[in-house]
Amino acid sequence: MPLIDEGKKAPAFSLADQDGKTHRLADYAGRPVVIYFYPKDDTPGCTKESCAFRDNLPKFKKSKAAIFGVSILDEASKKRFADKFDLNFPLLADPNHEVADKYGVWQKKSLYGRQFMGIVRTTYLIGPDGKIARRWDNVKVDGHAEDVLNAVQNL
Repeated sequence: MPLIDEGKKAPAFSLADQDGKTHRLADYAGRPVVIYFYPKDDTPGCTKESCAFRDNLPKFKKSKAAIFGVSILDEASKKRFADKFDLNFPLLADPNHEVADKYGVWQKKSLYGRQFMGIVRTTYLIGPDGKIARRWDNVKVDGHAEDVLNAVQNL
């Protein structure tokens, strides 16, 4: 599926986090929701990105925004990752890449001449109205959480 354009309704999801708790987009209606899709738990770029969201979490909470990290690894992997880096927000397991497909981030990638399917680092900001307020493609980790926070504060 293609990436979802700004102004379109965000696809519903229901995924379990690192503690086995299920989160549904509908549960967060009326408040901003940040979903950042990342390739793999406990890798350098993904760790740096997740820790930046963790460090900015108090500021996101002031804006009543919910933060979710999503990758295809299972709940146990999410739990190890969250515990190792004190990630105190939901990391959602999408092992069958169903949500990644819905959001258009499950794509063909290439590394060292090898092609494979995987998550392309992408972030969505969903407004309180349930529509995509902003999308960041091919995210560069440095400064990204702060850029997302700024967008949340300007909703």
